[in-house]
Amino acid sequence: MIEFKQKYGPWALITGASSGIGMEFARQLAERGLNLALVARREDKLKSLATELADKFTIEIKVIIADLSRDDFLPNLKNAVSSLEIGLLVNNAGQVNTGAIVDNTLEEELKLLNLNCRAPLILAHEFGKQMRDRKCGGIIFLGSVLSFASVPYWANYAASKAYDLALAEGLGAEMKEHHVDVLALCPGFTRTEFAEFAKLNDLMATDVQPVVKHALNKLGKSRIAIPGFINKLNGLSTRLLPRFHNTLIFSAVVRPTQRLNQ
Repeated sequence: MIEFKQKYGPWALITGASSGIGMEFARQLAERGLNLALVARREDKLKSLATELADKFTIEIKVIIADLSRDDFLPNLKNAVSSLEIGLLVNNAGQVNTGAIVDNTLEEELKLLNLNCRAPLILAHEFGKQMRDRKCGGIIFLGSVLSFASVPYWANYAASKAYDLALAEGLGAEMKEHHVDVLALCPGFTRTEFAEFAKLNDLMATDVQPVVKHALNKLGKSRIAIPGFINKLNGLSTRLLPRFHNTLIFSAVVRPTQRLNQ
């Protein structure tokens, strides 16, 4: 715990911290003694989480209300953390659009790209420079087991997560000589608001606690973390099977959820 705090502290910035995996990152990082900069749009949920963690742990917490899908989010966020030394960046915020791309609005599909791809790049560029200069730190990108395959009805989402995975791996290689650790966390379906929104069968999902614990244990030891034996098998299968087979397999999983959302 002390070594983790020394390497990735004193502050962790977590996007999408108001629920799900982001909220669990906040809880587990608070337990490890890191101060937290919590970023999301929903002020009430962030303040509730901040109160919960402040009552339980002796840490500092800063609540930052921001919409990372907006073009102009960075100046206000930079100003909010200008006095903080961000040693760990958790690029968790994201969204999914279910259904055929041409049936969704272009505005929503571009918003997804802004939130899932553009914002993580901007934040990794901003805080990665600081970590490089300090010769320590860590960056976690939230990928997905869908990062490894093309997925009908979640086509833009899967493509965005493939970007996050590739960015994490490439950036990790660049940052190695500067002692900055980069990790792509690629979970399967997890019991979060995402699963509820996508109307996934709960039997297909796993809890957030082991997902986040796996990521924090893998940080600095690997560039990809795939929690869960079945998810690891799925990830391996995408590398062994032809790409069109992967598309068929994931289509069989996602297509029922698309029907539910019609």
